[in-house]
Amino acid sequence: GVFTSNKVKAAPVVLSQQVVAGGSARAVVLNSGGANACTGKPGYADAVAAAEQVAKSLGCEPGHVAVASTGLIGTRLPMDRLLPGITTAASQLSASKGPEAAQAIMTTDTVSKQATVTLSSGVVIGGMAKGAGMMAPALATMLVVVTTDADVSSADLAAALVPATTRTFDRVDIDGCMSTNDTVLLMASGASGVPIAVGSDDWAEFAAGVADVCADLAKQLACDAEGASKLITITVTGAASEADAVDVARSIARSALLKCAIHGEDANWGRVLAAAGTTTSDFDPDLVDVSFNGVLLCAGGVEVGDRVAGAEALKPREVIIAVDLHAGEASATILTSDLTADYVHENSAYST
Repeated sequence: GVFTSNKVKAAPVVLSQQVVAGGSARAVVLNSGGANACTGKPGYADAVAAAEQVAKSLGCEPGHVAVASTGLIGTRLPMDRLLPGITTAASQLSASKGPEAAQAIMTTDTVSKQATVTLSSGVVIGGMAKGAGMMAPALATMLVVVTTDADVSSADLAAALVPATTRTFDRVDIDGCMSTNDTVLLMASGASGVPIAVGSDDWAEFAAGVADVCADLAKQLACDAEGASKLITITVTGAASEADAVDVARSIARSALLKCAIHGEDANWGRVLAAAGTTTSDFDPDLVDVSFNGVLLCAGGVEVGDRVAGAEALKPREVIIAVDLHAGEASATILTSDLTADYVHENSAYST
């Protein structure tokens, strides 16, 4: 498992971290509508009670049940509804009900999110996710469960999941707001009978498969960002280091000015340079190139393109902002979205 790095952690995160540390989980129970964050000891007791109800329903140990919650912070969960709901859900478990589970965990999401890959060995890796707002690094506001029928140890699952998360979920940055509940779990059942371990012949393909599922889900999360009308991919190349590339791309992604410009289809490339310049990354501003959807607007730090053509290039829903720092060979990509009136409306009325 990988969890939020926010100091303010929801009760289910604390509980699930303990389960993951034990190396074995038989089930995960997820709820939407309430985050069970900032609820004190009673909230933690509620998370434990949820795990115990799952254990009772499935015949496993409570310590082998991970818990994940999403929704409003600061309110207790309605346990009189949640516990019977667990019993009902457990009675309806089926291999065919993945889509229903993916839909059930939605909050402000407008569509459910699933992804799957099949390896050459026949091993399947599949996952579901939710998330649309409060998306920032050290995960984003997301609940993600990825499962595989491969026979993989807990340590080796971590060896696949941690780098995959770093390059995917950690590079979705919608609004710069870090959640209290971020949870990404990877579980292996061993049902295929195919053993996979670090260093084995199948390892590289397995790790790549985990990364592919995470990347697919991460893009779906960004596409469904709250109020978004544009999916923005910011790719920084020519950086002195990958850390510099990430730093510059993330600073650009967090520019409210730029996000508003993209929403208005205004090819204001200067906002890209202004955001890049706030970082400590090593580059010469007089060498930087910027293009929007393939239209070069800035070369060597000055305007070279036609802003009318640039505005035309911003009409598609997917926008690629390419920045070449000409400072090295490293690169990185961050996914974000535009800033719209719908985003403001949705989050101004979130509690109600």
